[in-house]
Amino acid sequence: MTSTTELLLPPSRVAPPTDAPALRWGILGPGWIAARFAEALRNHTSQNISAVASRNAQRGATFAADWGIPSVYGNYDELVSSSEVDVVYIATPHTSHFEHATLALEAGKHVVVEKPLALDARQAHSIAEIARSKSLFAMEAMWSAFLPKFDVMDQVLSQGMLGEIGTVLADHGEHFETDHRIYDPALAGGPLLDLGTYAVYFAQMALGPPTTVTAVGQQANSELNGQISAILTSPTGAHAVLNTTILVDTPNLAAVCGSSGMLSTEGVFYRPGNFTVSLRDGRSARFVDDVSGYPAGLAYEAAEAARRITNGELESPCHTMSDTISTLDTLDELRRVLGIDFPS
Repeated sequence: MTSTTELLLPPSRVAPPTDAPALRWGILGPGWIAARFAEALRNHTSQNISAVASRNAQRGATFAADWGIPSVYGNYDELVSSSEVDVVYIATPHTSHFEHATLALEAGKHVVVEKPLALDARQAHSIAEIARSKSLFAMEAMWSAFLPKFDVMDQVLSQGMLGEIGTVLADHGEHFETDHRIYDPALAGGPLLDLGTYAVYFAQMALGPPTTVTAVGQQANSELNGQISAILTSPTGAHAVLNTTILVDTPNLAAVCGSSGMLSTEGVFYRPGNFTVSLRDGRSARFVDDVSGYPAGLAYEAAEAARRITNGELESPCHTMSDTISTLDTLDELRRVLGIDFPS
């Protein structure tokens, strides 16, 4: 819903997640994000989780018991081959996304892959090509893209309410202890893929792909990048100024600033929440989010996938494979500029 003073924001076009047709989901990798996803499906959708696969038998059994999942598999091949599964949600570490997305697609299963879809744009291209060749649905679980909040933001931008965009600001910083897996170089650790993906996605939502990318970095230790500050420039000369770090907590805010006004978020920018549009003529409007936060917001990506798969579509227009690849192209360039290497 929207509370306003003179200015009216467009309404969200996103349907409730409970309205989506029910599919049978299989979960690969019962980790932290998979538990949030299972909670969202169970409490906020009509989707069914029919199976989970884990290479750790006890972990898989515990996850299944926690979320009422009827089938537990001790290896991933069994799950992707199961006739009880329509679509596979891949929640394994980043370094395994390409392997496991390919495994599921080759077995004839639709896939929703946790962000980032892959380690780089080359791997993402390959996933997209396999999905198209087999007429299967593939989507990156960039959950922000499917939220009512981001749908209204997209309309504000596409309708030109802010005028010509000159500046985009976004930061995503979170302090992690050194024993967290984000500190593991073998798992493509550091802030870029876990946190920086959101900031780059937001910038490209407002400005499109950049024409130039500059950045400076700070090491977390001798093996791992800990902080990145970047400037992306658009074809019009606009700037996106981004920061991401695992060393400290930051406000996690974002803004899009144009010749006619500014959109500014409240709270963590990529999650459900409120934002304000303030125009230079003195009018303003505040979007007040009805979504109950995290992890409820994850229900929207599952509902989007279920609708598109049921309709026989191969991707989501809300977040296409081209969008995903474009974000990874920019992340690849940031890695090149900063000399960040990930496992092959």
